[in-house]
Amino acid sequence: MRLSRRGLLRAGLAGTAATALGGLASGCAVPTGSSGRNMVLWYWSGGLSDTVVKNAKARYGSSVELDAIQIGGYYRSKLITTMAGNAHIPDIAGLKGEDMASYLPNSDQFVDLRTLGADKLKSRYLDWKWQQGVAPDGSLVGFPIDVGPVVHYYQPAVFEKAGLAHEPNDVSRELGTWEQFFAAGEQLKKRIPGTYILTDVGSVFEMSIGQSTTRFVDEDRNFIGDGTNVRTCWERAVEAKRRGIVSNIVTGTPDSISATEKGKLPSQLNASWAAGDLKLAYPKTKGNWRVAGCPGGPSNVGGSFLAITKACREPERAFEIITWMLDADNQAQGFVEAGLFPSTPASYELKKLREPDPFFGDQITMDVFGPAAEKIPVAFNSPYDVALGQPIRDEIKNVGVLGKDPKKAWEDAMSKCRRIAKHLGVSI
Repeated sequence: MRLSRRGLLRAGLAGTAATALGGLASGCAVPTGSSGRNMVLWYWSGGLSDTVVKNAKARYGSSVELDAIQIGGYYRSKLITTMAGNAHIPDIAGLKGEDMASYLPNSDQFVDLRTLGADKLKSRYLDWKWQQGVAPDGSLVGFPIDVGPVVHYYQPAVFEKAGLAHEPNDVSRELGTWEQFFAAGEQLKKRIPGTYILTDVGSVFEMSIGQSTTRFVDEDRNFIGDGTNVRTCWERAVEAKRRGIVSNIVTGTPDSISATEKGKLPSQLNASWAAGDLKLAYPKTKGNWRVAGCPGGPSNVGGSFLAITKACREPERAFEIITWMLDADNQAQGFVEAGLFPSTPASYELKKLREPDPFFGDQITMDVFGPAAEKIPVAFNSPYDVALGQPIRDEIKNVGVLGKDPKKAWEDAMSKCRRIAKHLGVSI
């Protein structure tokens, strides 16, 4: 049975603490959907490789006119509104990874990709990523585009000056646990005053959450953000602040850029796509960076999917198109062109992804990215995780940036979570 407009909107927006009314209103003026030989694909800027999209249009042009449209603004709200209105719905829709759990309860709005033969291709994709596209009823809603394995970006010359390990393999090993990483931060600050191994405490909390198999809400719709796992991640971030290894400089400001260029902020924990951000933000530091494993183990930030809506008139052809666009060769192109890290392990061995990177001192960064992507743990993602995780993220930021008392911050976070949980019907 198809959900009502109200039901779909409520379920689709469960991942937010408040309804994005502005985004919903703007979603009314949207491009038209499929008609006749047309097949409409919705995605967002940077969500797919422009080259791959162009090649897909040419490859399938004799049988279908693929109209690939980049949707700006509140993408998810526009898609949900359009689907709820049951008009002008795209045949193929990109689904952002952070929103995926909110789509899964409405799996009847999408084609179960298993009915089109997806299971035959499952072994070609990262298992943990594949599982994120599976709905509670077992149907496969999303076909994997990319992932965001987390690594440790660092400046080896600064680490060497501080007497720390500075070769990638040595850094991965000797700073491989959170305690080792924190101790290295203390040594770095002591040997080179004014230098910090972390730019913010939020990265410690976020990467720690990603290293576990649970989040903020369990499969039975119970809030577990007050449990041992989240509390451990919280205490770890607080510990980083207490030990004085976190900078007070706001990321992205002129001061931050200057400090990074001077080697005062020589370390970042971030996803594979952040390599492109480093190159854009700090071009003067070309050659000064290397990549090592994330302390505490693999984690993931980001990554998206393609889905086929029930409005699609030719689901078999749509499936043929998306599986071609997301094969190993094209995913490699997506990484080279748009920083979309492949969900296809076969891509990691392709020559174009194994070229030395001058920005990272000619390191072959795939030697770090690839193993990290393959070892990310399978975790349950609830439609309510975003809403119930946000107060905790906000308060850990208050601890790091404003110096708020950690105990008070935790109490305030839990109070907000209880109010949101009650509103969403999540058990406390």
